[in-house]
Amino acid sequence: MEDIVIVGGGIIGCTTAYYLTRHPSYDPSRHRITLLEATKIAGGASGKAGGLLALWAYPSCLVPLSYRLHAELAREHDGEKAWGYRGVHCGHLAITARSAVDEPTTNKRPSGASMPESLDWVVRANVRSYEEMGTPMSTAQVHPYQFTTAIAKLAEQSGVQFIVGRVTGIGEDAGSVRAVAYQDPDTHQAIQLPASVVVLAAGPWTRSIYPPAPISAVRAHSVTIRPSRPVSAYALFTDIALPPPPTTPGRAAPRPRGGVQTASPEIYARPNNEMYACGEADALMALPPSSDRVVVDDARCQAIVDHVASVSDELRRGEVTARQACYLPQVDVAGGGQGPLIGETGVKGLFMAAGHTCWGIQNGPATGKLVSELVFDGRATSADIRTLDPRRVM
Repeated sequence: MEDIVIVGGGIIGCTTAYYLTRHPSYDPSRHRITLLEATKIAGGASGKAGGLLALWAYPSCLVPLSYRLHAELAREHDGEKAWGYRGVHCGHLAITARSAVDEPTTNKRPSGASMPESLDWVVRANVRSYEEMGTPMSTAQVHPYQFTTAIAKLAEQSGVQFIVGRVTGIGEDAGSVRAVAYQDPDTHQAIQLPASVVVLAAGPWTRSIYPPAPISAVRAHSVTIRPSRPVSAYALFTDIALPPPPTTPGRAAPRPRGGVQTASPEIYARPNNEMYACGEADALMALPPSSDRVVVDDARCQAIVDHVASVSDELRRGEVTARQACYLPQVDVAGGGQGPLIGETGVKGLFMAAGHTCWGIQNGPATGKLVSELVFDGRATSADIRTLDPRRVM
């Protein structure tokens, strides 16, 4: 029996588990696949991301394959119903915010600002410009938590065993992996799990398990809002010109750099009357030991709420349903490029699939499929990912 252990229950670990069981060489009588997760499936960024899919994402060696696989998964498993898969319009919106005391304005289009008629949930009178980035032919979305947990369930149905436990190390012998050590969360007992193949897919926690991995993390905040009415399917990258801050009598108002203070939240309309919005990442808090100990900065979440409410009556009148934060993994190497690290390491049997930044959901299916090929075929055949080889930077 060959023991294959996947470390990490986010989208990368779950798609890896799924595609390992779909590989022609997989034989449940000869292969035992186990996925170890410290807290719960999709407990980190895979449950709190935006879920945007785009043919214009990066890296180019992964994106076309993964975008196609998303469509195939949706067709095979009714992704439209199971995880909100659908095509969306996408654009960059430059708009001027209203102050909190401004009355709702009319939806008349300002002169010179070209706007899609179907974009029905922004204050048109304040729009400075709109630039199309994608159409439903090149841009889509999923609900990340629903997608990740659905793929995990499909993998489990095909024989993958899921274990909750915090991985503490990778056991090696003569340059090959031999075991994965983890701690049982209930008994705190240290357990050694035999392994001839290990796939490190622990996202921002990859380096804490395998110190040579050049993976760092940044924190990202987001909110979800139930708008006051159903809205059209658009994902917007915004540039919001904010009103000047209130002044204190006798003191001059502070002058932002460039003369105008701006905010740039991303806003995604989701099915089932939900909106997702996220702000800029920060590095103010160190990565905690696990996803259930992430600190949420309420002020940062409120800033996102205030900014998106300043450009949309539907969001201003909506109900905030979640305020959350997660950590995004990124490759921390000069010249490491924009892509993740996918492939073999210097240890025989040890594979890495981490550093996907904000495009983990988008590139999860391709990563899982390619890792299954590396494990069973000894090479990636569905895409040329030589530029993502971890051995380049380790």
